[in-house]
Amino acid sequence: MEKDININELMNLQKEGAIIVDVRSPQEYREGHIPNSLSIPDYEIQEKAGIFLDDKSKEIVLYCGVGTRSKHAKEILEGLGYTNVYNLHNGLENYCDFNFYMIK
Repeated sequence: MEKDININELMNLQKEGAIIVDVRSPQEYREGHIPNSLSIPDYEIQEKAGIFLDDKSKEIVLYCGVGTRSKHAKEILEGLGYTNVYNLHNGLENYCDFNFYMIK
């Protein structure tokens, strides 16, 4: 199921307690990320999902630079049985276009 969300939806989900996951590389995460987001690179999502994302019904928002890696990570999580996974449309590029604060 397609669940791309926009910035307003991200903010609402974050206020409601959704888990925000940055699926970029650790280096990219260190260069700047959405506040309170977890770093789980897309290439580790399958192995680390059970450790960091223990509730498969919890709302999870994934993002990367432009939305490609997070869309793939979303498919992996859904294949593992996660039911409320969202992809931030256009990723961090979209977030930065709205001049939101990033942690560096």
